[in-house]
Amino acid sequence: MGTGPEEGDAFGHALMDRLSGISRTIVIERDDGFTEADESDYLNGWNDRDSWATDRVRGRVLDLGAGAGRASLALQARGHEVVALDVSAGAIEVCRRRGVSDVFLGTVEDLAAAGTQAFDSILALGNNLGLLASPERAGDILSAAAAVLRPGGVIVGTCIDPYQTDDDVHLAYHERNRGLDRMAGQVTIRVRYRRLATGWFDLLWLSLAELGELAGPAGWQIAEVLPGPVFGAVLARA
Repeated sequence: MGTGPEEGDAFGHALMDRLSGISRTIVIERDDGFTEADESDYLNGWNDRDSWATDRVRGRVLDLGAGAGRASLALQARGHEVVALDVSAGAIEVCRRRGVSDVFLGTVEDLAAAGTQAFDSILALGNNLGLLASPERAGDILSAAAAVLRPGGVIVGTCIDPYQTDDDVHLAYHERNRGLDRMAGQVTIRVRYRRLATGWFDLLWLSLAELGELAGPAGWQIAEVLPGPVFGAVLARA
């Protein structure tokens, strides 16, 4: 009998439970053994960064990494046409049950390949600029974003600046990454919930300078910034 977790949609199952009123701990596990409880309020959480970002989208919006649909629902209430996108089937089902009118299961690259109608804005709330994943993947993801946006379309998102820490555990991880020729803020994680764990995947925590360096070759530039240890940014076509 195996002793490890069962691979599956841990995040989606957690959101389904929360929608049913059952709140259990979601755990983020990093590939160096570091673990942390995810205290995010995926159903109703909101902060000033979220307001800053949602105030800067326009027209038809793609909610990238929509989770339980909190941003999609807020934008729908303002009159925006929104598509909630997530790779978690459970998250997509929660979005549907909460009243998000249009959803897509997959990545922005899958959406571009499907030839879906164009958007005016992509919203990457909740640190979802980190979905750029790695320096190697960022260009393809930004190109897919450009493919689903109309001319003049923007990407608006937030991201953790990994350098705004004095935690020895995180600083050691940065050094480990540099030794492996990775960017310091590239994290390999999985989500665990009860007996389930997602597959391992990469997120890319970036400084604003690093975001600009990756965005430029893909034809994007930073047009507006909300500074901070978790920053907001608007990307426009260069």
